[in-house]
Amino acid sequence: MPANEENQQILRQIGATPGEPFDLGDAALAFASFDRPQVPLDRYRNHLDELSNDVRKLVNGSVGPDDMLAALNNVLIDKHCYAGDQLNYDDLQNANLIRVIDRKKGLPVALGILYMHAARAQGWTISGLSFPGHFLLRLGDGADRLVLDPFHGGITRAPQDLRDLLKTMSGNDAELRPEHYAEVSDRDILLRLQNNIKLRLIQQRDTTGAEAVIARMLMIAPEQAVLWWEAGLLNAQAGRLQAAIESIERFMEMETRPQARHEAVSLLQQLRGQLN
Repeated sequence: MPANEENQQILRQIGATPGEPFDLGDAALAFASFDRPQVPLDRYRNHLDELSNDVRKLVNGSVGPDDMLAALNNVLIDKHCYAGDQLNYDDLQNANLIRVIDRKKGLPVALGILYMHAARAQGWTISGLSFPGHFLLRLGDGADRLVLDPFHGGITRAPQDLRDLLKTMSGNDAELRPEHYAEVSDRDILLRLQNNIKLRLIQQRDTTGAEAVIARMLMIAPEQAVLWWEAGLLNAQAGRLQAAIESIERFMEMETRPQARHEAVSLLQQLRGQLN
């Protein structure tokens, strides 16, 4: 099977399976391969295994979150020199796990996936949080679990740190709320990673590239109506009217909000009018 078809199959299998977690690192590599179709993934999968094995060598038996984090930081930061790309944050390479591994720097969510892969290989509990504007992780169980920042050297974030970070991201009136500590699914983590690419392509007015990213996102999240809506809008902007109509029709099959359905009906009428 050609590599591209194999990677599509990996993502479509995730889309067809509601259960989680799944192999987050391998899925992120599958996404990355669409922009690097000639690059074999074996070396990168081996690197993920190396990260896991390096962490395993540092820990014995049951350890607490502080020791877990020390081992993860020792491997990812001290040994393999991963860091957040603060100089060229918006570089598309920072959201492509192949290039993140090559360059040893990336976005918070891309680095977070590496942390999660290495931690889960040890059987540790780790998850992404729905903190706005900056991807964070929760490591460990119980009262001594901690919040870590994969972009800033794997440092821990106390509640006051999170409050300050939130105000920096959302303004001085913003306050921490329970939903900021809520765990997000692996599927949402992958979508967040791809959304970074999509938004940057839209900023560059590359509607074709952005629509291609959404098509990949739909492989793992075919039931997310908003993605079909976005696909319809981008296809319409690019003049692919039939594709736009089909996407909006899929959106209509899933959407229940009256106002959103009204907007979709209006758009469909416009698109069909242009097609005729």
